[in-house]
Amino acid sequence: MTQPEIPAADRQDLAGLGRVHFLGLGGVGVSGIARIMQQRGTRISGTDAKDLPVMRELEAAGATVFVGYDAAHLDGVGADGAGPVDTVIASSIAGPGNPEYDAAVERGLPVLHRSEGLAAAMAGHRVLAVAGTHGKTTTSSMAAMTFARAGAEPTFAVGAAVAGLGTNAAAGTGEWFIAEADESDGTLLNYRPEIAILTNVEADHLDHYGSEEAVTQVFRDFIRLLPRDGVLVACGDDPGAREAADWARAARAQGADSPRVVTYGSDPGRSDDLVLVDSSLTGLDGGTGQRVTYRWQDGTETGLTLSVPGLHNALNAAAVLLAAHHAGLDRTAAAGGLEQFRGTARRFEYRGQEAGVRVFDDYAHHPTEVAAAIAAGRTVAGEHRLHVLFQPHLFSRTRDFAPGFAAALSQADGVRVLPVYPAREEPIPGVGSHLIAERVDTPLPGSRIVPEDAAAAVESLVEPVRPGDVIVTMGAGDVTAQADAILDALAGRPARAERA
Repeated sequence: MTQPEIPAADRQDLAGLGRVHFLGLGGVGVSGIARIMQQRGTRISGTDAKDLPVMRELEAAGATVFVGYDAAHLDGVGADGAGPVDTVIASSIAGPGNPEYDAAVERGLPVLHRSEGLAAAMAGHRVLAVAGTHGKTTTSSMAAMTFARAGAEPTFAVGAAVAGLGTNAAAGTGEWFIAEADESDGTLLNYRPEIAILTNVEADHLDHYGSEEAVTQVFRDFIRLLPRDGVLVACGDDPGAREAADWARAARAQGADSPRVVTYGSDPGRSDDLVLVDSSLTGLDGGTGQRVTYRWQDGTETGLTLSVPGLHNALNAAAVLLAAHHAGLDRTAAAGGLEQFRGTARRFEYRGQEAGVRVFDDYAHHPTEVAAAIAAGRTVAGEHRLHVLFQPHLFSRTRDFAPGFAAALSQADGVRVLPVYPAREEPIPGVGSHLIAERVDTPLPGSRIVPEDAAAAVESLVEPVRPGDVIVTMGAGDVTAQADAILDALAGRPARAERA
């Protein structure tokens, strides 16, 4: 496959960046780019408002790290006698108004968005990008593990640490670069993939896009970035992804430089290129594993054991198998790599067990993701009950999807809803967790209340739990910290913060 020619304005290679300074260095996306550039010999520095462990890891490898923003950091300091900064790469939350960002603009320094920094790191590689409203982190993490264990030595940058690889980003020696393509602010259009996975297309980030039609359009624009000899790997089970695949096929048939389209799914009556024909729960990884079998269009089958539960993960693995095949990897080697995948942080992550109750943590923050996580939890719980501690993420998302959240959460046995995690947003009058909680309908009492604080929520959630039950903390905010509090409560211990 040929890589499309990319204008210099769209992508710079690392050699032209000089000394790079990162704003928001502790964030998972920015730190991943910094790690890759550092491993390739770029001299880096960076700042964040908080002192986070990943910053100390970068510092130990030679980076100059600052806590707290100050324009003087652009002058360059450190034991290496580094000179002033040449290029700035900024996270989405470190934009205008940040003293270092403003100083860089005033000095006329190139200031790149995080996505443009990632695009620069991709230069010279064949790119596999994972796009979609949901499942990007898990699917790209699966791909990184698959390619690595199959001997392809990829460079990768994903949204969470990959168990087994020990990091969320690393510079490999192979030709492939595997990355998430984030649609939340349209920056996925900065990448030039050769192969793209499209897991699903659904309304989200309406605070940015304004309409579902605009969301659909950005994915079409992303598909247009693939070369004609590139490959779009789309989920046939998802209506939005299937519509995008049909659109791309039609464009190609009319002579447009649209990529080849291949699909995967679980419907044997549909002519997908790879079909999930069987799955069954195993005892692997505390009962979260599943044995899956896929059938290719030539009639041959591939069977493997996944360590993560749920139909959505079986489909994510199918996407990776199909993409790996079109990247030239051996099918058997790719399947073996997938079998070594042990999950990523905050994606139905096993956090521990106390009093016969298993506790998991999941990043789900959209109704479809919540429904998928609850379905996976149901599978793991079996005949026992499933309890969820949910924290809505963003006031706008709560406003737009409250009925959908409630419907998904109602599939659990017991639910407690925390106050909205605002992230980047200011409160919206009349919008709060009550819009979700008042619609939740579950068998166990108390699910319709919104606890005043996390400690009350944990106490209320744990009270009816029995041995064999499963608890999932869920949301994109700081609810993940409550998994430890739940384990403490189950064990009858004081909360860890109280013991510190």
